[in-house]
Amino acid sequence: MKNSFLTILILAILIAAIGISSIYSSTYRKEAKPWREAWKRQLLWLIFALLLFIAAANLSYRWLWDGTYVLYGIAVLFLLLVFILGIVRLGAQRWLRIAWFNFQPSEFAKLIVAIFMARYFSKKGREEIVLSSSGFGIVRGLIIPFLFVAFPMALVIEQPDLGSGLMIFFLFIAMLYLTRVRLKYIVGFISAGLLLAPFLWHFLRGYQKDRLLVFLNPNIDPLGAGYTVIQSKIAIGSGGFFGKGWLSGTQSQLHFLPESHTDFIFATYAEEWGFLGCMVLFTLYYLLLRKGLEVAERTQDYFGKLLAYGITLLLGIQVFVNIAMNLGLAPVVGLPLPLMSYGGSSMIITFMALGILVNIDRTRAVF
Repeated sequence: MKNSFLTILILAILIAAIGISSIYSSTYRKEAKPWREAWKRQLLWLIFALLLFIAAANLSYRWLWDGTYVLYGIAVLFLLLVFILGIVRLGAQRWLRIAWFNFQPSEFAKLIVAIFMARYFSKKGREEIVLSSSGFGIVRGLIIPFLFVAFPMALVIEQPDLGSGLMIFFLFIAMLYLTRVRLKYIVGFISAGLLLAPFLWHFLRGYQKDRLLVFLNPNIDPLGAGYTVIQSKIAIGSGGFFGKGWLSGTQSQLHFLPESHTDFIFATYAEEWGFLGCMVLFTLYYLLLRKGLEVAERTQDYFGKLLAYGITLLLGIQVFVNIAMNLGLAPVVGLPLPLMSYGGSSMIITFMALGILVNIDRTRAVF
């Protein structure tokens, strides 16, 4: 346990430190004081997240088994409260004001979906937790869990937060595969989703349609919806092999790159540290994800195993989508880069999830 605790903690802190330095670099020239102090707030959130990481690492994850449906209810309640008490920013209503902190319930909902899926597809026997999906038909193996997942997913998309909603959907599909639900059910479900895609297109908001069209051809609106992607690719490409150096990136320093400290922080980092710096960052993420998979492989009970896989997938898919988005290889969907992008909710939930991962490795034994 000590080895996984230190390894995961050190890797997470290193990535978060890289994020804070990039946040400082992309905001210190801005005139408004709140922007210039963004890195300080991120540092405070990191300290708070570390405390929660230590708590989660030492509090047995087994309580999640009994508390899954309560946590699910709390997550749904928070998502519903967003529509009543939520703070509106840039046309989206995604945050709840809790004292001095703006909490984003969609980040919490992602983790709860991973916990719910692990709980739903495992059952407690006399001596161990075993997989329960082997006897499930299409209703219990696919339709019922999808209804549970679809409700918070729909609430998240309605905020609107299409990126987090799709993240929940991708996690659901991946967890179905890991729980050994019959492959024909999964293939049929995905096929049905693809057939419904043209119909679902009409429910998207205008800017979401623009982002998807720009993904296919950024040049159709170079000064509008395609502007951010074009500037992101320019920033990444201009970094070259060694980068321009810290505080020396032109795209972010001269404010050509929007959201340079949040969704597009990877482009900010790549411009300053180049290909070599990106390889260092990729290595850190790879080691963190590999450690998560190792924890899942050596865990004995199936609830812990599925939960460890779910947490690792939650982190890995989000890293992949965000970086692909920065490179123009995926539509702009507003997903933060875990541990790097500015934002307290993402930082806190990610460290809590990693703490649970450490505790799974610590406990290992069956219930």
